[in-house]
Amino acid sequence: MERSDREPLVRRTSSSYRTFPESTAGRLDREYLRSLHNKRLYLAAFAAVLGNFSFGFALVYPSPVIPALEAHPNPALRLDQHTAPWFGSVFTLGAAAGGLSTMLLNDCLGRKLSIMFSAVPSALGYALLAGAQGLWMLLLGRVLTGYAGGVTSASIPVYISEISHPGVRGMLGACPQIMAVLGSLVLYALGKYLWLLLDWRWLAVAGEVPVLAMVLLLCFMPNSPRFLLSQGKEDEALGSLCWLRGEDTDYAREYEQIKDSVRKQSRRVSCAELKDPFLYKPILIAGAMRFLQQLSGVTCILVYLQPIFKKTSVILKPQYDAALVGLVRLSSVAIAAVSMDKAGRKILLFVSAGVMLVSNLTMGLYIHFMPASHNGTVANMSLASSANLPAEPTNYITLIPLLATMFFIMGYAMGWGPITWLLMSEILPLKARGVASGLCVVVSWLTAFTLTQFFLPAVNAFGLEVPFLFFAVISAGNILFTGCCVPETKGRSLEQIEAFFRTGRRSFLR
Repeated sequence: MERSDREPLVRRTSSSYRTFPESTAGRLDREYLRSLHNKRLYLAAFAAVLGNFSFGFALVYPSPVIPALEAHPNPALRLDQHTAPWFGSVFTLGAAAGGLSTMLLNDCLGRKLSIMFSAVPSALGYALLAGAQGLWMLLLGRVLTGYAGGVTSASIPVYISEISHPGVRGMLGACPQIMAVLGSLVLYALGKYLWLLLDWRWLAVAGEVPVLAMVLLLCFMPNSPRFLLSQGKEDEALGSLCWLRGEDTDYAREYEQIKDSVRKQSRRVSCAELKDPFLYKPILIAGAMRFLQQLSGVTCILVYLQPIFKKTSVILKPQYDAALVGLVRLSSVAIAAVSMDKAGRKILLFVSAGVMLVSNLTMGLYIHFMPASHNGTVANMSLASSANLPAEPTNYITLIPLLATMFFIMGYAMGWGPITWLLMSEILPLKARGVASGLCVVVSWLTAFTLTQFFLPAVNAFGLEVPFLFFAVISAGNILFTGCCVPETKGRSLEQIEAFFRTGRRSFLR
């Protein structure tokens, strides 16, 4: 491209950085977006998010397996009240370790190869679970599948954001959450119907299928053009963008814009550079969002959903609660995927946090003001032990905690669930994206593990209403944090978002 051809583009780009107009004319104008062929882009995104399907499958794997292992005739495999919680929770420790290692893998191997690498511990983990002969094999299998989930959690959102264009990045950014929910639903379905005919070990064998499919498909997908340029592989980057956008499109123009952005950034981040707001502000925002997301209580509510329903005497058969939650999550994430590129990220975050606030407050006040006699003997028992008792609803007023929980899941799934992952991959600067995304995953899963471990002791010591009131306070904080700290990234290219943090133009936040 000649200099005379580039000067008008530079002037338009500078203007877009200054005013951040609603259109994307500064980088990828509407005519260019309409000319793009997205079929290959969708295929690459689908191949990547199969890793999230496996993650969702592995996350809820203990749900149908723990009852079988608690009644297992072999003492070496039998779970009790002390080992069963660890069988479920060590997954989060593995995920935190996976996020920590991805801080190096993302920048050393690249986004695509990091996702493919996750197949190794995932396959080994499922193999250990399928052939377990002792408790140590069960726990190690859970740790390995959790490790793989941590790697994919940090790599897939970054890969998708870097291969996508602003017109569909919001929709594709919600796909990891959609696939994770689908993975959970498939596990619930297999756990309910398949293992009636087959041994519980076959659930682990079934988990190998999406892992193998992911690796095979990713072998034919390109790496991120931005990562290839950061490695000096210009010809490969151009070929990757051509494959993703279509040969008859003006992809060379986008390539030059990405190349200019990458050229301005060094390949390594020094300690001195961390003092630069261009780096630490987006990292703090992304990390705080991951922390607040988990602190809002979603993992605790999903893990202890059935005991919570038993404790509040909800009119619901236990075998339907997981499927109902999964369907609500799936429909809500689908709404978010359709709305993100139209309504914007911030408005969905506001609505999501508001719904979670009302739901948690309703749940806490319901538990606090309902007389203890309403729940009969269940009210005087611990949350864990109440899970083994049949619910004895005395009034249709017990629909309140059911509806409150459903609205909480809906609110979370349409905002603070998928958008926090998307924003993490959008706002992190390219030079620190691999390391910082891994750090955010570590923060997320360590918070989830800590909160899950302390949930039951808090309930036994202070009552079930206290955690829900605490989650309500956190949800209110989420609203304030969104309004004060989170930028709107709808319709902006990754280069425009980086320019905002580099220049500090407050007009971008309006």
